[in-house]
Parts: sequence; C-alpha cells; structure tokens
Amino acid sequence: MQHRLHKLAQYIRDWMGYFRLSEYYRPIPLLDQWIRRRIRCCFLKQWRKPKTRFKNLVRLGVDNVNAAKIAASSKGYYRLSKTYAVQQALNNNYLAKIGLVSLKDLWIRFHHHR
Repeated sequence: MQHRLHKLAQYIRDWMGYFRLSEYYRPIPLLDQWIRRRIRCCFLKQWRKPKTRFKNLVRLGVDNVNAAKIAASSKGYYRLSKTYAVQQALNNNYLAKIGLVSLKDLWIRFHHHR
C-alpha cells in the first residue's frame, strides 16, 4: 500500500503541476473524494477475508457491531467503501497521515499562496 500511495502522490503532484493554472475549481473536490474512496476500496480489497476486515476495522476504531456488519457483507468493495464505518476507520486524517496527497489542498495552496 505504501508503494501505491507513493506512486499516486507523484502522479497527483505532476497532474497538479500541469493543471494548476486553471481557475476552474468545481471538479477538484469531486476528484479528491473519488480518489479517497478508491483508496478505501483498495484497503478493503487488501483485507480479503472477513476475519481480517473485522480485525483491521476494530483496530482503526470502529465498534464491533459495525465492523462485523462490514466484514460479513457480500456487497462489493466499492460500495462498502462509502459506508460510515469504513469512512470512520479510514478517515481523511488517517489517509493523509499514511501519505495520501490531497488534490484539493494542493490546488488551494497554489491559488491562495500568492
């Protein structure tokens, strides 16, 4: 996962370097949300077995009942990545701490730093 986040950070920085001159902000938050949801989806795919999903969700602060519901669910990874329990466990602060670069923050830093 660290390698994936490192490559994604490189790509986002390069992309922002190319498109930062654009004043059009509207798609930036939506892209940022989509990237975070896909990263959550990748974590769920990595935790394939229900037992592993349960253990990791509880470790990240989800209560046992909600962690069990997510772990036992037959829904797809992308759909589960939007649930409250997964968003609580893999929140924006946690994702930033492990190395996810925010496209929105980069855009704001460039346009309001001048």
